[in-house]
Amino acid sequence: MTRKALVTGSAGFIGSHIARRLLDDGFRVIGLDAMTDYYDVSLKQRRHQRLLQSQGFSAVEARLEEPGRLEALMEEHAPEIVIHLAAQAGVRYSIDAPESYVEANLIGTFRLLEAARAHPPAHMLMASTSSVYGANEAMPYGETDRVAHQMSFYAATKAANEAMAHSYAHLYHLPVTMFRFFTVYGPWGRPDMALFKFVKAIRAGTPIDVYNHGKMKRDFTYIDNLVEGIRRLVDVPPERGAPVGEADSLSPVAPWRVVNIGNAAPVELGAFIQAIEEALGQRAEKNMMEMQPGDVPATWADTRLLTDLVGAMPQTSLQDGVRAFVEWYDKHYA
Repeated sequence: MTRKALVTGSAGFIGSHIARRLLDDGFRVIGLDAMTDYYDVSLKQRRHQRLLQSQGFSAVEARLEEPGRLEALMEEHAPEIVIHLAAQAGVRYSIDAPESYVEANLIGTFRLLEAARAHPPAHMLMASTSSVYGANEAMPYGETDRVAHQMSFYAATKAANEAMAHSYAHLYHLPVTMFRFFTVYGPWGRPDMALFKFVKAIRAGTPIDVYNHGKMKRDFTYIDNLVEGIRRLVDVPPERGAPVGEADSLSPVAPWRVVNIGNAAPVELGAFIQAIEEALGQRAEKNMMEMQPGDVPATWADTRLLTDLVGAMPQTSLQDGVRAFVEWYDKHYA
């Protein structure tokens, strides 16, 4: 029997990749996306067009926060799996437009939880972010670390999503896995992310802005490896009272856990830029800047729990991952 999955944010960078993987694995996928203009809508449309080449994919254009929309969708399709990726993204944009984060990330996620309460899936997987670790200085970041000091409103809404989902998991016995992303990159990436911006600027011969004078580290995670982690987690719903080891974040009162998905190997920003220069065959002109508000100097994922749950993950070198992005970029934006 064909399994059905609802993927919110299916025209987004990560959402389109996970929808493609589920289709390849034989799922029927219902993809919901609001097609907002936070960045180039035509890029989102092209992602959906690729998915619509599969008969197993159906697209729904709607906002999460629209009353009744998600409940009607859940009632009509009764998906066994829900993967919630739709959100207003971006650390810096949350300073300029915080209300959009309230609407999409808080109200929208509430609407989805209510729909899941009325029509429970077998497993609900929801996107969080490494940004919830905020001011934490001990690294690598572990899922059981206290996350009380977010540095941006975006991160605050994601921490709230984790708490909201936990309450629904407890009250209504919904199996929920939250996953925290660590600087995801790769083909079909977002134009507001560093890799896209750097490649675009260097190709055009314009300077790139290097924040904190380059004294930053990120746990860069290639998109295919992230998708592999999510796909494996689909088949491992949390069960109350069944921890898999000392690193498990499983709730003592609910079928709920949070899992890091990262590369577990932070990279200096300078090395990241060097990998881009090598892939492009061009040197970058650097405009050294101060740290931006809401940003953090480093991220680093402890991925022991992910390994305990789904086994060893594939690894993609930064050089190979950046090269794959550049090849995609040159093909689509030549």
